[in-house]
Order: sequence, then structure tokens, then C-alpha cells
Amino acid sequence: MMTPLVLASTSPFRQALLGKLGLPFITAAPDCDETPQSNESAPELVQRLAVGKAQALAAQYPEHWIIGSDQVCVLEGKITGKPHTVENACQQLAAASGNVITFYTGLALIHPQSGQQYVICEPFNVHFRRLSAEEIRGYVEKEQPLQCAGSFKSEGLGICLFERLEGRDPNTLIGLPLMALDEMLRKVGINALC
Repeated sequence: MMTPLVLASTSPFRQALLGKLGLPFITAAPDCDETPQSNESAPELVQRLAVGKAQALAAQYPEHWIIGSDQVCVLEGKITGKPHTVENACQQLAAASGNVITFYTGLALIHPQSGQQYVICEPFNVHFRRLSAEEIRGYVEKEQPLQCAGSFKSEGLGICLFERLEGRDPNTLIGLPLMALDEMLRKVGINALC
């Protein structure tokens, strides 16, 4: 019998991604302080938060494998958060125009009862084409990416903003690096193909 999986996230995007593996899982909302620590790099932050989200559910699910994930995007050395407003989204996309945004996605897989833990940070680079103010405004109005780090949805119309994408796994950009997760799961005897 397979040890049950818990996704420490209520994100519909992460749930849809994990669903691609065809493995049974449940979801739960972790209670985790996401405040960055002083002098913490983006990769350190997302790995710490991925582990923190998974550990937040450890007492509730001691015999499960718990998957935690967190993501930030970095433009010109600064972490860029969710825009929350149309104006902020337009400003973020104007700053990204002609530049490269690096997404860092932390992934953790923990088993509270045994103490086993795996954690990685998966980078992904998004090269933006030069965008006009009219294109930026049109995109934001059409897709409303106000709850998305970087102010775009790569799985939707956001693909039209890019010159090219660089990374091992395109799922990483959406928020859950499935290739890395599959590797971790196989290490603990869970194989999506068998």
C-alpha cells in the first residue's frame, strides 16, 4: 500500500500540476510565516519555505509524504512579489520588458514519522521580449494576473510576452517542478509509472 501524499498547498495551479502524475493525494493549507529573513538569498528563502510549509502539516499527517513548494521571481537582483493591482502589474511588466526574470522554486518532500527529507531549488529563466505600454496594459486587462508572481500566467496568454524560456522543467514556472518531484518520489519507492 502506497504511503499517502499530501500537497501542502491550496493553489489550484500546483494541484493541477501534481494531478498530472496520476498519484492519489490530498491537499491541506499550511500555516507558515513567509517573511524573508535578513540577508537570505532567493534560493535559500524558497527552500526554507518549502520545508516550512511541509513541516507545518507534520503533526496532522505524521505517516504521509508531505510535499511543500514555494516560488519567488527575481528581477535585477530583487525579489518581485504578486502585484495585487493592475497598476503594479503594469509596472512589473514594464520593468521585465527586454530583461530576464529568474524564478526560483523550492521543493520539499518530507516524511514526519521517519524524519526523511529531500529539498531542492529549481531555477527557471524567462526572457521577456520588448513590450510596448499598450501591449502591457492589454495583457493585464485580458488575463488579470494580479495573484501571480511576475504578473503573468505562462500557461495562458502570458506566453506572448516572452522571447524564450530556459529551464529543465516548464512545470517549474507554474509552481511545481514535476521532474524533480518525480525523482524524489522514486527515491522513496513511489513511481508514477508503476
